Amino acid sequence: MTANRIPLIIDTDTAQDDCVALLVGLLDPTADLRAITMVAGNVGFDRQFQNANLTLNAAGKLGEVPIYLGCRRPMVREWVSAENVHGDGAGGLSMDFTGLAPEAEHGVDAMIRVVAENPGEVNIVAIGPLTNVAMAAVKDPDFVKNVKSLYIMGGSNNGRGNITAAAEYNFYVDPEAARTVFEAGFDITIIPWDPLTLRDAVFSRERLAQIAEITTPLAAFFSRVVGSTLDFDESVGIAGSTHPDSLTAAVLLHPELVTAASDYAVDVETGSELTRGYSAMSWGVHGLKNNARVIESVSEDGFYEYITGLISQETVPNRPFI
Repeated sequence: MTANRIPLIIDTDTAQDDCVALLVGLLDPTADLRAITMVAGNVGFDRQFQNANLTLNAAGKLGEVPIYLGCRRPMVREWVSAENVHGDGAGGLSMDFTGLAPEAEHGVDAMIRVVAENPGEVNIVAIGPLTNVAMAAVKDPDFVKNVKSLYIMGGSNNGRGNITAAAEYNFYVDPEAARTVFEAGFDITIIPWDPLTLRDAVFSRERLAQIAEITTPLAAFFSRVVGSTLDFDESVGIAGSTHPDSLTAAVLLHPELVTAASDYAVDVETGSELTRGYSAMSWGVHGLKNNARVIESVSEDGFYEYITGLISQETVPNRPFI
């Protein structure tokens, strides 16, 4: 392990705030990003791969972190994309992708290998559906104990969903994977959609305008990528852009951002179409064994200042953006 840095894998369905989460892993001096793995989620794999490379390029780190393609569909269900929300996930941004290709190793195998190389040291930040993590746990009996901690963006803490009234998108897409993960014995921290994201990780138009005034390539990249979902967010009653994925990575690296958290017994509904993907989070009065720490609040201003500081860094993109 690199001294004084936190080794991590980011497991992602790369679109919009996933790209910002990758910037956290790439540019935070406390982060040691070992791998990027991709899972079926927001957009198709070809687009995910392009979005990840766009992000690496914005950071001036193209080719420096390996990208692995993982599971192309949920464990037992058909894939449900979020392209109606994200479009291409990058606000139409492009570049020359010549010569760029994902690693040959499957994302699940890469995840198993990377944590086994340094058992008990590598953290996983899972910001898409949990298919890859669940499949790794099923495939390798040592995987769970080899992972230091698992930080999950998913579910809601007894709140509303964002794809159905009951369910947050990541758990809805592959509820069987989510249930498998919560039963597996990982050291889990959850960054939920409601109420945490909707209260503490929304950037208003005023804050987005302040970011747009930052004269760095990273800030321009951020504004382009994040702005692609702003109209949709406002159309469903959210007063700005949402940043749960970058918050998940930030909380791992900077636990001082957390202002309240509690242990819960978490399970995920798989049997009902009405509440498919619903995360039942029991707060200690139902006689259940706790299996996750749920973040209940973070410093909203502290998180915004963290992200603005991150994208105020000067970088030199490896290739011109189009």
